[in-house]
Amino acid sequence: MLDSKPELILIDLDGTLIDSVPDLAYCVNVTMRALGRASWPETKVRGWVGNGVERLVKRSLLGQLDGEPEDAIFKTAIDVFMATYADNVSGRSGLYPGVIEGLDGLVKMGYRLACVTNKAARFTEPLLADMGIFDRFELIVSGDTTAKKKPDPLPLLYAAEKTGVLPAAALMVGDSVNDVTAARSAGFQVVCVPYGYNHGNDIRDAKPDAVIDDLSQLPDLLSKLG
Repeated sequence: MLDSKPELILIDLDGTLIDSVPDLAYCVNVTMRALGRASWPETKVRGWVGNGVERLVKRSLLGQLDGEPEDAIFKTAIDVFMATYADNVSGRSGLYPGVIEGLDGLVKMGYRLACVTNKAARFTEPLLADMGIFDRFELIVSGDTTAKKKPDPLPLLYAAEKTGVLPAAALMVGDSVNDVTAARSAGFQVVCVPYGYNHGNDIRDAKPDAVIDDLSQLPDLLSKLG
């Protein structure tokens, strides 16, 4: 259970704010075809998303969650993927239900908001802008902002330092075990949504402080705290 109102709310991007799988799957399959390989169904790609595009491309090459492809093949694949994704970051993606209502409610309540994602800045910022929510955040921490990505706590601690908020007064909102792990390691409270990209596992098993159906429920949840 949450025990106090936060001063800062960090929100994950892919799988929490935006369903980006349609664009990611498109780019994966452009990459596969460029290598003379068969395309993957979107449902398969959906199970591989959640740890950054490098890992997504590796999983697409291997057809499974774990393992390492040959370096030469990966280098070719990641170059194709990155070039394709740069032109296809948002056209097929969309906000999850409740996102606008939740963000607007939090802003009206005076909460400071930051976005923390493993996606590189050159993809993160255009995606947020195209979805019309870039201006909701006073800080955006992308996958290449700090030396390490979630589940390492460094991106969260960086956000806390940049905003002058103590970790104990910050809240992480995400969809995966990576978000919970990063939050716990950083000393943040953590709330999760049950949809998104957690490789088919129930996020409740990761034991966040609370689970909400969608972001529209977050303002009400916070309003009940002392």
